Amino acid sequence: MTEGNDLVYEGKAKRVYRTQDPRHYLVEFKDDATAQDGRKRGTIHGKGAVNCQVSAALFSYLASRSVPTHFVRLESENTMTVRKLSMLPLEVVVRNIVAGSLAKRLGIAEGTRPAFPMVEFYYKDDALGDPLVVEDHIVALGIAGRDVVASLREASIAVNRELAPHLAGKGLILVDFKLEFGCCDGELVLGDEISPDTCRLWDAATGERLDKDRFRRDMGGVEEAYEEVLRRVTGRA
Repeated sequence: MTEGNDLVYEGKAKRVYRTQDPRHYLVEFKDDATAQDGRKRGTIHGKGAVNCQVSAALFSYLASRSVPTHFVRLESENTMTVRKLSMLPLEVVVRNIVAGSLAKRLGIAEGTRPAFPMVEFYYKDDALGDPLVVEDHIVALGIAGRDVVASLREASIAVNRELAPHLAGKGLILVDFKLEFGCCDGELVLGDEISPDTCRLWDAATGERLDKDRFRRDMGGVEEAYEEVLRRVTGRA
C-alpha cells in the first residue's frame, strides 16, 4: 500500500508518506510499542491494525458529530489517508478519572473521579520527555497564542463530550486520553490517532484495563485487550 510513496516521517508508532495529492498523507500504523519515554520497547502483534481501525471508526463518529478530523478513508487494515495538517507541538490530555502519571504526581488513588474533566498540556519533545506545560509557558515561549490554547481546550472537551458516552455504550470507560491538533485552511483539526495507545479504557463491568497500560505495567494479555477494544468499537475482530 505504501510502495512508491516517499517517507516523510517515521515515529514510534507510525510512518507517514506523501501521496500524489499534495493535500493528503498516507499513515501506516506500526506494531512497535514504547513506554516510559522510550526506555521500554517491544512489539504488540496486530497493534497497528487495531489502532488504525479503531481510530478510523472514532474519527468517523466524531465527524458525524461535527468535530473536524484529519481522517479521509481507510486504505488497508493498518493504513489510512489523512488530510495534511500543520501540527501544533502540543499534546492535550483530558482526564475523566485519576490514573497513571497524575496519580503518581499528586499522590491521589487511581480511580478517583475529579469534580469535572481536567485538561493538561504537554510540549512535544522526545528528548525532554514531553514535559507538562501551563498556558503561560505556551504563550510566553511563543508556542501558541492564548486564543489557540482556549480553542484547544474547547475542542478537547468537545471530543470528550462526544466520545465518553459513545464508548460507555460499548461497555468502555474513557478514563483519560491524549489528543493532537493541527491547522488546515485556518481551521483547527483533530489529528494523530484515538486508540488503546492514546486512551485509557477500562471495562465498565469489571474495571479491567484494555489499553497500553497492560504493556507499560507488564500485565500480560496486551494483544487480547487491544482486540477486545477493536471488537467493541467496530463490531468486528
